[in-house]
Amino acid sequence: MIEKEIQIENPQAIYGANNRYLNYLKEHFPKLKITARGQMLKVQGEGEIIANFEDKLDLVLDHIEKYNTVTENQLERILQEDRDKLRESLKSGEEVLLTGVGGHLIRARTMNQRAMVKAVAKNDMLFALGPAGTGKTYTAVALAVRALKNREVKRIILTRPAVEAGENLGFLPGDLKEKLDPYMQPLYDALRDMIPHEKLEYYLESQVIQIAPLAFMRGRTLDNAFVILDEAQNTTKAQMKMFLTRMGQSAKFIITGDKTQIDLPRNQASGLHTATRILKDIEGIAFVKLDDKDVIRHQIVKDIIKAYDSDDAQSPTGN
Repeated sequence: MIEKEIQIENPQAIYGANNRYLNYLKEHFPKLKITARGQMLKVQGEGEIIANFEDKLDLVLDHIEKYNTVTENQLERILQEDRDKLRESLKSGEEVLLTGVGGHLIRARTMNQRAMVKAVAKNDMLFALGPAGTGKTYTAVALAVRALKNREVKRIILTRPAVEAGENLGFLPGDLKEKLDPYMQPLYDALRDMIPHEKLEYYLESQVIQIAPLAFMRGRTLDNAFVILDEAQNTTKAQMKMFLTRMGQSAKFIITGDKTQIDLPRNQASGLHTATRILKDIEGIAFVKLDDKDVIRHQIVKDIIKAYDSDDAQSPTGN
């Protein structure tokens, strides 16, 4: 057993409020005795484990130096993800996608979100699959807005299957936009983070950004467009085929979905299931799977996902 002392320039950022982050570090390295005395961190244990601890601590310090802060979710990812890939991403800065409203930097904040960025650069179609809160839709919208700002595409098209209304929207009051708004709210929320209000309204009115239910995609050819199909788990096989074959020249398609949240009738197979099975070997189509490590909402959301996954494993019927 050896002992090592490490000087910490910004202990508050590393230790967290009430030593919350420090305690998390201790939990992650249970074989080490870690003692904090102001700017001095004393570590006792086996040399190999201490070396691993120092590597991870260096990554945390690099993160804080670059972003001026670290959150509990970010700390967890740093401790769990591959060191070399994390260091490469910190150096490259590729996770910054665009500058949003008020100068807010929109970033790909997890390894799988960064995988989405890389996949879109190399492929024209991407399936981003994962549970709620993993940022798949938000990242997809950010990529679309970036492509529009860079003049890589002429328009953005956002669509969802309006399952709750059976896509029979005629009986609802208001114009098409007013009918769709309740089903498209997550997409609007993301757009409002990234595009100033007046410019967003102009884009919507001039149809540079189009929002429509999936049923309205039939018969269209989508050229020079960045197209996002959200909540794709609620498509049928026929709907998914219809959507995927709308792809025109100079187009990018992102399909997002969560296979655990299907709202279709029990006897209706999800088009997302079929598509991921039969399209997996087609060149130009990429698949990125996000998981609980990518959750960027409240910490409790990650625990909820794990609890449900555990229950599903024990009770396959879902009861």
